Amino acid sequence: MVSAPDPVTSSADLAVAEWAIPTWRSIAVFRAKVAIYRLQRSLVDLFDGPERLVQAERYYDDAVVAESRSPLWSDERPEERRYQLGKVQNLRHAVAAIDRVVLPAGVVFSFWRQIGRASRRRGYVPGRMLQQGCLVPAVGGGLCQLSNALYDAALQAGCEIVERHAHSRVVVGSAAIEGRDATVAWNYVDLRFRARQALRIEARLTRDELVIRFRGKQRADMLPLPPISDSSSRAPALARSCATCGETACFRHEHDHAAHRAEAGYTAFLVDENWPEFQDYVARRHGVADALGVPLDGAKWRLPRYAWRVTGFARIAAAPRQALARTIAIRRAPAQGPARRLAELSGAERIAARLARLLTPEVTSTCVAQSLLPYLWRDGHLGGREVEVLMTRLPMAELQARLDGALAAHPERATLGDFRAPQALVEAEAQALAYAARIVTPHRAIARLFADKAVTLDWKAPPIRSAKLRVAPRRCIAFPGPTVARKGAYEIREAAARLGLEVVVIGNELEGRDFWSGIAMRRPDSGADWLDGVAAVVQPAIAEERPRHLLTALARGVPILATAACGIPAQDGVTLVPPDDPEALIEALVGLF
Repeated sequence: MVSAPDPVTSSADLAVAEWAIPTWRSIAVFRAKVAIYRLQRSLVDLFDGPERLVQAERYYDDAVVAESRSPLWSDERPEERRYQLGKVQNLRHAVAAIDRVVLPAGVVFSFWRQIGRASRRRGYVPGRMLQQGCLVPAVGGGLCQLSNALYDAALQAGCEIVERHAHSRVVVGSAAIEGRDATVAWNYVDLRFRARQALRIEARLTRDELVIRFRGKQRADMLPLPPISDSSSRAPALARSCATCGETACFRHEHDHAAHRAEAGYTAFLVDENWPEFQDYVARRHGVADALGVPLDGAKWRLPRYAWRVTGFARIAAAPRQALARTIAIRRAPAQGPARRLAELSGAERIAARLARLLTPEVTSTCVAQSLLPYLWRDGHLGGREVEVLMTRLPMAELQARLDGALAAHPERATLGDFRAPQALVEAEAQALAYAARIVTPHRAIARLFADKAVTLDWKAPPIRSAKLRVAPRRCIAFPGPTVARKGAYEIREAAARLGLEVVVIGNELEGRDFWSGIAMRRPDSGADWLDGVAAVVQPAIAEERPRHLLTALARGVPILATAACGIPAQDGVTLVPPDDPEALIEALVGLF
């Protein structure tokens, strides 16, 4: 059973301790002592210190044996905003090193061994740190919120506490009021505990909370809670800051503290392929203080795929080397198969890592391309921020489930099983999409999966050519392709064979050289209008990301037969048919002709 904690001390009960005003001499003595302690700890750990624990590739479904939650934004005063933003940024870095850590039974977890030193070089920024009884700005400030949460969870999970230090002063609203705090200071003041059963740690930031979970096979009894004060009758001493102490003669006093106002947070747009729908959306959404991250300058490199409008942003960053490397790798890969998909994924990972540099502490919201999303989430860049996602395809979990179902029904169609993303990446994307505040897409099939938070854009029709289309001399349909099972090639072939249709094929033939054997098939001549002489454009796809050929046909008045998976809503000129149903497709075609 859990021991009941001592009565909680309220902020009104906290005493203000007697302080001596810090001097340069006292600071020098303090720093000298710290240097000695750090050297001692380094020497001890060199020969007999805990190891850095590995992080699992993915999450597991073991039971939650402990959970600790604490608010991210604990001080709403405007003059403290920059340090609150800095604290959350520091937590993002540290949480990324803690998340998915595997802690075997009997092994010691060390806070500093796992996180490493919180330095500017490693991306840490100023936050508030308790030092000599005062809350002062310091690089890495705010990490005690994480050590507090880990200590709290370790108690709940029944871990043996090997090393723990209470704060010297109490910060109102912190875990120190309840005696469940664990202060840390590199590297001599550490938090260490030993697991009694194998545990996995989940660490993440929501928009408003730090959440720590320990997962294990069975729930352990909690250890007795530590006392919240010493044996004397004195109440815990209250920490103070420059906003409350009134000691203006102190050399560390922030004289402009009360007048300081941090700028309001802004948005970073981290984009990838330029869809016209997203181009207009970003143009409407961004402000002059916002930042834009693009793979490269499409206008400079004459690559329309990346031709984003870059004017009107305060900061712009690009990843040209990573983007060009991805383009080359994709072009060198086969048109179909795992190698091509791996080139796309690894290229997006490198671009995401480069553009993440735009995510400074002041970025409070992000608009992220789906291709970059799982990597930014996995590496801890999105927690504590509002996130919206520019969605171009089905979530990987949903897409792979549909392909698995189709492959089970048609095992002879090998291309349905050509590639599956690593499970860790699938899980990272699913978690990020669940976290996101908005899903932005023109694709109706995607929007339906996120009905409560979808922002559905209108598809932009391509410019209509003035040339009139030649009437088909005989029954002829166009298949946008490529010729692969997931795009509905097999259903098209069966319908064409039974109805005696000619098929104009766009895109690569990926199902084999003889796939269209026995079918009246042709490809449009170079420079010719592919819609000329076509009675309908047909695409019974299981999954389709970019229905641009269908939008072209719709704009030019050519009837469309497609599945809902193509993302275009039912309307005049559009007939929706179910996927993997040749009979329904044939019936619709008979009605058309």
